[in-house]
Amino acid sequence: MPTATLEKNQIEPGASVDLAALKARQQATWSTGDYAVIGTTLQIVGERICEAVDLRAGERVLDVAAGNGNATLAAARRFAEVTSSDYVTALLDRGRERAAAERLEIAFQEADAEALPFASETFDVALSTFGVMFTPDQEKAAAELIRVVRPGGRVGLANWTPEGFIGQVFKTIGRHLPPPAGVKSPALWGTEARLGELFPGHGVSATKQMFNFRYRSPDHLLDVFRTYYGPMNRAFAALDTAGQSLLEEDIRHLLTRMNRGRADTLIVPSEYLEVVITRR
Repeated sequence: MPTATLEKNQIEPGASVDLAALKARQQATWSTGDYAVIGTTLQIVGERICEAVDLRAGERVLDVAAGNGNATLAAARRFAEVTSSDYVTALLDRGRERAAAERLEIAFQEADAEALPFASETFDVALSTFGVMFTPDQEKAAAELIRVVRPGGRVGLANWTPEGFIGQVFKTIGRHLPPPAGVKSPALWGTEARLGELFPGHGVSATKQMFNFRYRSPDHLLDVFRTYYGPMNRAFAALDTAGQSLLEEDIRHLLTRMNRGRADTLIVPSEYLEVVITRR
């Protein structure tokens, strides 16, 4: 889940980071608003990642940092045996509601992506769409993904890139609220170089994809994100009135620059990296 920004690229020499405290703040951030309102619009990414890992009926699947369950539902629709996990209980509840509406049998379990409560080699496939990339301890989270998957199993990820819209949103926020010193950027998960470092010795395949955020207008997106998207909600709450106005102005400039819907609507392409890792 997100840190204050995606802008920072590496740990500063000598920096000391209280990862437990950072994780607690992140959990509180993601519990703010209702991410499910945003997450539901991203459902197509869950469908795509299940196709990318060539998911088979009957396979055991773990969705890590599942949010409200986009990859979870996509895997269950393909008749996999799915466990959906996240450390925000309210988001798991949203996933349960969606599963019940579709009459899908899915196990839901509260879990920390850096300390998954599952035995090694339990699953055929582990998935995470815009989730595990935001863990404070990137190496530990990557190791956990590999640990719970059997040899020859697959890990499927969807990670925002630094250059894409969401990467630029967090970079914009970071100019108004500097990130904690010494924290690695989540956007590094959206680069092939960092993935090679996180999953050494395993087969890594990465393809750039595009998701289009479709809203009625810049005002509409701003209102939805500011109300329901925890990181943006908390960013505005942390600023005084003048700071809020400046942040809003910068986000509007970004939306105007990236909008391909012209004056009629808002269509903002957001690049992400679709990743398939084969455990060796």
